[in-house]
Amino acid sequence: MTGYFITFEGPEGAGKTTVLGILQEELSKKGYDVISTREPGGIDIAEQIRSVILDKNNIKMDGRTEALLYAASRRQHLVEKVIPALEEGKIVLCDRFIDSSLAYQGYARGLGIDEVFSINEFAINGLMPSLTLFFDIQPEKGLTRIGKNDEREVNRLDLENLSFHQKVYEGYLKVADRFKNRFHSIQADNSIEDVTKEALNIIEKHLNNK
Repeated sequence: MTGYFITFEGPEGAGKTTVLGILQEELSKKGYDVISTREPGGIDIAEQIRSVILDKNNIKMDGRTEALLYAASRRQHLVEKVIPALEEGKIVLCDRFIDSSLAYQGYARGLGIDEVFSINEFAINGLMPSLTLFFDIQPEKGLTRIGKNDEREVNRLDLENLSFHQKVYEGYLKVADRFKNRFHSIQADNSIEDVTKEALNIIEKHLNNK
């Protein structure tokens, strides 16, 4: 595959989705062949699974069930959208990927990072991002941002208490340390302009080095 798989990670309210949208436009203007997508979702089957995972009524969902649903959604998304785009030489910007599962289900849910990684190894069949941008923000600040954004969907994970989101943040730090060769941290509580500029610089440097 000749394309570039770049993922965007971070706690709730980090602003990564907004930045991803801006970066897709900026990279397109510079002549790059780029698409954006998200997890869970991105294609019809995966969006259907997303609706089950994030439904606020599904409060009985077991942690392992949740992890398996994410992995199933991930597999279908890769097969239908990501892999074909990479084979065409495109840059794929993806809002969340395997690292979200490791931080949320592996660490915060207590299932084990290695155990959740094992589930996902079967799903991704060796396909990992070449670059991951981690939008670093303290959980309290991120959740405050969410509370101020009336247009953002409120899903089941948003309703978790602060201690859960603190564990997610801790999990991300552990995952970032484990995969430090591809992780680049960005201070997400800076202005959207500064965050976007830094992210664009990191991506272009990555593309040029390759």
